[in-house]
Amino acid sequence: MKVYNRLNEYLINKFGSRTLKISIDGGFTCPNRDGSKSTGGCIFCGEKGSGVNLKSNLDISNQVRNLLNYKKDRANKFIVYFQNFTNTYASIDTLKEKYDSALIDERIVGLDIDTRADCINEEVCKLLSSYKDKYEVFVELGLQSVNEKTHTFINQHITNQDFINALELLNKYKIETIIHIMVGLPNETNEDLNNLVKFLNKCNYQGLKIHSTYIVKNTVLEELYNNGYYKPLDYDDYIDSLLFILTNISPDVIIHRITGDPGKEEFVAPNWMLHKKKVLNEIDKIMSSNNLYQGKFYKKKKE
Repeated sequence: MKVYNRLNEYLINKFGSRTLKISIDGGFTCPNRDGSKSTGGCIFCGEKGSGVNLKSNLDISNQVRNLLNYKKDRANKFIVYFQNFTNTYASIDTLKEKYDSALIDERIVGLDIDTRADCINEEVCKLLSSYKDKYEVFVELGLQSVNEKTHTFINQHITNQDFINALELLNKYKIETIIHIMVGLPNETNEDLNNLVKFLNKCNYQGLKIHSTYIVKNTVLEELYNNGYYKPLDYDDYIDSLLFILTNISPDVIIHRITGDPGKEEFVAPNWMLHKKKVLNEIDKIMSSNNLYQGKFYKKKKE
């Protein structure tokens, strides 16, 4: 029994064979890092960004070449994933130059852009849409929470309305959208999780990445943890949260991730996060043995 919609199966169906993402560093920053909205970035994000192993002295084209060569025996189709920081936060000419420099091989079938809701506008959507004739285009939007006090506390500096506006634009241009959420953020409660799922069920989106909040070295979140002001979710609570999310969201959404994947060199806590397969296997086991599946308790938008 298929308990949730897995990304690898979706990509095989879409592209006809195994397809892998290759994550690159496009050399971007964020408006909450460079002083435009704030400095320091999100409290959970280190100096290297979300792709802790990505920071490279190589230009974009050479990053892509190296990764294609490294993964050539694992797949014959690839999606270039601009992962680090805010990958639409530049002029349109700069964005086009960076994206074009990544699309250099016939094995590349997709362009995947990680960004913030407040860095999506009509011009960006037009540019991204221009690649759709030749490539599948994906945009990954960081929502994390729908509690706007949390947005402020984590130094994210977006609003729910920013997110709604961005999603409407992406839908207008028929760009496949993947929403990022985080479970276990500081001061969040079960009510916040419930509100987050309700919000998701009002959105028109195609994919979901679920991240557990973990602590990285040299971040504000590490300071809070060391000083006793923040305690990450324990394993059982995270499993319960995952089960709630998966069984209450739309059965049509593709699940791109159900846990984080921290780089060991930068990782601080919680230790269970280092055992990704345990989380995956536990969810499969519990859902299969209890007749649970994605969307079992899904309430449609109008309810």
